[in-house]
Amino acid sequence: MATSIIQGFTKSLAMTVLSEIGDKTFFAAAIMAMRHPRRLVLSGCLSALIVMTILSALVGWAAPNLISRKWTHHVTTLLFLGFGLWSLWDAFNDGGESEELAEVEARLDADLKANKKGSKDGNKVDDDDVKKQNRSFLLQFLSPIYLKAFSITFFGEWGDKSQLATIGLAADEDPVGVVLGGILGQALCTTAAVLGGRSLASQISEKIVALSGGLLFIVFGIQSFLSTVEP
Repeated sequence: MATSIIQGFTKSLAMTVLSEIGDKTFFAAAIMAMRHPRRLVLSGCLSALIVMTILSALVGWAAPNLISRKWTHHVTTLLFLGFGLWSLWDAFNDGGESEELAEVEARLDADLKANKKGSKDGNKVDDDDVKKQNRSFLLQFLSPIYLKAFSITFFGEWGDKSQLATIGLAADEDPVGVVLGGILGQALCTTAAVLGGRSLASQISEKIVALSGGLLFIVFGIQSFLSTVEP
């Protein structure tokens, strides 16, 4: 039992870190942290990622109870191999992290302008942030900044490669270990993005991360292919 949890934990941690570094949600967290209080951005992004990880693990855990474990095992193997080849393809054919960073920044800029439209004072958002410092801790979680960070991260991850990989991993490994490893990996990546800001995001080599992630997925796929299916 303990061995299966540790195995699920280590696999999930490694997969999450290599999948999330340089991801769109990573860039979004870094850019939002430069414009809004880091505490709210970090809590909003982390809340969304924790919810997404738990939901994905639950789907993966339920799959073998609804479908034959043999079939879920084969699907998981194909997912890992497919994601590995996908990541390697991205590494050699993607336009680079600068384009993705620019795309996310442009989207957030448009969002910020839309929020400021019709405002008499361009600094209204900053004034509201200052006023929120005097509010209770729980009320801050209802702030527009927290909700924006949560929604951007949650819907940005929905259907993403990392979410589908988490579902597949939870179907093949201990879901508790997968959840713990995924949450720790998400926390490390998001904290680095929020604290490091754009300077960290712009210095990351997305090609190296994609190569590493692709190789890791392929190793998981080969291991899954060679492992026996428990009845």
